[in-house]
Amino acid sequence: MKPEPAIRQAPGARRQWLRCSLGAGAALAGLGAAPGHAAPAALAWRERALLGFGTTLWLRAAHPEASTVERALDDAVLAIRHVEAQMSLFDPASAVSRLNRDGALQDPDADLLRVLQLAHQVASRSAGAFDITVQPLWLAWDEARRLGRTPTRQALAQARARVGWRGVEADASRILLRRPGMAITLNGIAQGYAADLARGRLAAHGIEHALLDTGEWAPLGQAPGGLPWTLAVADPRGRAGDALRAMAALQAGGRSVATSSDAHSAFTADLRHHHIFDPRSGASPTGLASVTVLAPSCALADALTKVMFMGDIARALTLAADWRVDVLAIDKAGRWRASAGLRLV
Repeated sequence: MKPEPAIRQAPGARRQWLRCSLGAGAALAGLGAAPGHAAPAALAWRERALLGFGTTLWLRAAHPEASTVERALDDAVLAIRHVEAQMSLFDPASAVSRLNRDGALQDPDADLLRVLQLAHQVASRSAGAFDITVQPLWLAWDEARRLGRTPTRQALAQARARVGWRGVEADASRILLRRPGMAITLNGIAQGYAADLARGRLAAHGIEHALLDTGEWAPLGQAPGGLPWTLAVADPRGRAGDALRAMAALQAGGRSVATSSDAHSAFTADLRHHHIFDPRSGASPTGLASVTVLAPSCALADALTKVMFMGDIARALTLAADWRVDVLAIDKAGRWRASAGLRLV
């Protein structure tokens, strides 16, 4: 899970379900056009809320013709459902779930291959800091959590022996997990890819203004009133149910936004052990509480939040420069810094 989104000018019902969604924040759209931003004329805004990837997703888009935006949103939802059917661990019939059960998958889908290729590239360039084969670690920690304890050294050692991104082979004919007991999770990249794919479907219908929340955030054009899309980064230590508490607000500037945080899906009450693992140790990184990345691709932003989570704030800033993206990193003490290219408001 990720920080709860903060949203302004939202009805109570929408705010309630937004609290269940994943992401960096929500649009902070004002009522009027900002100076220097002409409001798009006569746009019909439409929204969709749907369950997916184990949470609530939210799509908002505009077009001069209401029928066009409705068709575009239909197509975007189909794109998300396609990614979910391929990559969601919440669906026991998904391609990834079948791969994990069988150790191999014949004739894989092209989108699944693209995600695996990107995951391989990020893993290689980050020296394994991003690793989709950490699923055995999650299973070990989750089993221990259900028993009210942390995993034994033996359990962690057994899980770590099944982790290693080089053990995944993928081409157009099949995907193979080379080690017995290996399993992958695409939870750290699939939702970003779903946002990219859905945004592409909207654009193909001529949609120029939209915001998609698939657990990560993908904007198009402007917000209602001609404003830039502005997202709030939630305080990872905000009180439960306090959806309006934010550490900072930033302008997306046409880039996608992804956040990873220790605030949810924690295995221990002190948040020391959570769903983000260092593949090398089998434990959760200890330096940061939240990482938000802005990148041209939502899938890349999603993956890079895990890469940057492995170090401290200074390391996150260095990595942002290396990858030519922007980052806002918050440490366990609540201190935060943003890279120079991030536009805070």
